[in-house]
Amino acid sequence: MLVSNPRALRNEYPHSLRSIMSIAEARHTRSWLSRWDLLSPEPTPLWRLPDLARKLDLADVCVKDESVRSSLGSFKALGAPAALVRLVVRRHPSWAPEDVLAGAHRAELGDLVVISATDGNHGRALAAASRSAGVRCVIVLHRHVSPERESAIAAFGAEIVRIEGNYDASVTHAAQLAEQHGWQVISDTAYPGYEEVPRDVMQGYGTMVDELLEQAAPAASASSACPFTHVVLQGGVGGLAAGVASYFWEKFGAQRPTFIVVEPRQADCLMQSALQGRPAVATGSVDSVMAGLACGETSTLAWRFLEPSIDCFVAIEDSHAVEAMRWLAEGSTLDRPIVSGESGAAGAAALHMVARSAQWRRQAALGADSKVLLINTEGATAPGVYAELLGRSADEVLLAQRQWAEAATA
Repeated sequence: MLVSNPRALRNEYPHSLRSIMSIAEARHTRSWLSRWDLLSPEPTPLWRLPDLARKLDLADVCVKDESVRSSLGSFKALGAPAALVRLVVRRHPSWAPEDVLAGAHRAELGDLVVISATDGNHGRALAAASRSAGVRCVIVLHRHVSPERESAIAAFGAEIVRIEGNYDASVTHAAQLAEQHGWQVISDTAYPGYEEVPRDVMQGYGTMVDELLEQAAPAASASSACPFTHVVLQGGVGGLAAGVASYFWEKFGAQRPTFIVVEPRQADCLMQSALQGRPAVATGSVDSVMAGLACGETSTLAWRFLEPSIDCFVAIEDSHAVEAMRWLAEGSTLDRPIVSGESGAAGAAALHMVARSAQWRRQAALGADSKVLLINTEGATAPGVYAELLGRSADEVLLAQRQWAEAATA
């Protein structure tokens, strides 16, 4: 299903939104977050997929590959750590952010406890940043989070709390525990009365755009032209989409790219928000193989950015994401094989669906001259699940990737 958003604007980035998230703050966050020793010192790759572009009758398709951002395996390594550090620095304004992540104030932070609900990647990133800073971390997991993902979080020293409900129930439970014990919630989901920390998480995601524009168009700072006509973004509660879209919108104003958000059909809270004109809840069961996108309630803060900027919302089936995982892993003569997890492949799946439908192409203004950006938000963050879905391991795909690269340079 594809829904066009009648409230999407083509004008300059509003001052009311710039006061919340801005390019200046994204660059400042990048300046110190990039020094964290758990992040790759190099920018994540921006791959071109010319065979896919030709197959879909597009001018170009690029993939920003966040699977290699860090050993954490996803873009979430930019969000939770940024929010944790900003929380600490608000309490201790004289402390340098990079020193917090380096553990320089471990002794002084012994009494601070942070908590969050997660489907896996956000909690893992928060646990890792907490261990680096010397902060106690509690993570609430719902019943559908796999033991594999739980183990990956616990490996960073986080205390695990399990509940029987879904992701949205885990968000509520985390908030209740924080209220009872005086802990601090570090969540990418904003709700009434809780928006400062989710803002910091989303601002962390904006650092990705600062990086990729340098890769895609080194002279972009001196040009008003965006190197992409379309950007496909994973939905969830809306944090990633808001963080990325806000940067592009501020940078390019009325010439911003067309934004397409993708969600699981059964976790369509953002599409429902577009249809209802307000932050809404999903209409389905929420449970999805796309664990990172299995969210039933829209972030209130994210929606302030998404309502006026996202042009189309697309809902896909789990099978579409799995199929996209498979052909991204296969690659082709000109397209590098890519390890993309269930949520990571959702953008590619949505692009394939939109490009294959004449009606949807028209709605999304997608044509033979379109240059599309996809974000591979995660690699095989649950290796067992990845292998089960594809019938081959992530290591096998990485081997194929190395062989492809060797052949391409021979």
